[in-house]
Amino acid sequence: MNRQGSLFVITGPSGVGKGTLISSILPRLENAVLSRSATTRPMRDSEQQGREYNFLSQKEFDRRVNEGDFIEHVKYGSHNYGTLKSEVEDNLRSGRNVILEIELEGARSVREEMREAVLIFIEPPSMEELHKRLAGRNTEESSEREVRLERAREELAAREEFDYIVVNQTVAQAADDLEQIIKTSLEGGSS
Repeated sequence: MNRQGSLFVITGPSGVGKGTLISSILPRLENAVLSRSATTRPMRDSEQQGREYNFLSQKEFDRRVNEGDFIEHVKYGSHNYGTLKSEVEDNLRSGRNVILEIELEGARSVREEMREAVLIFIEPPSMEELHKRLAGRNTEESSEREVRLERAREELAAREEFDYIVVNQTVAQAADDLEQIIKTSLEGGSS
């Protein structure tokens, strides 16, 4: 008998290390998968279609929004991001635990759609550290970085809406904290 999988939503400001933490804990979690978001942003040199994201044209993204294919979708900066319903629902029905890495508005939408989801907020140790991390990534122009920092302030103000908060002071400690939250939630029988 297959049990229904659990849904974990991981949110936090751009540059806080969500992807790094998820990559660190996924191998340690049994039966867990990362749901790939769709996006209209350009693929970075180190990325591959379907690995980091499902990269869609704006026209294709809009068509899929109109057809109701997304659990959530948001515009973040100058690009669209969204989570495809089919991917999440198929995994949950198969008994897999699904991890979503999405932005604040998306997390709020998922909470409305799927009340049983466990929402986890990743925060930086300080705004100064977040600024350093964003600058160190060197993936955005400085004007885009400033937009992301302003957005981070808004996101940090909403952190109390989440079931759990993890401060990413160091990757090792934050990964351990995140892993423990997920394992404890699963042991508690959340579904």
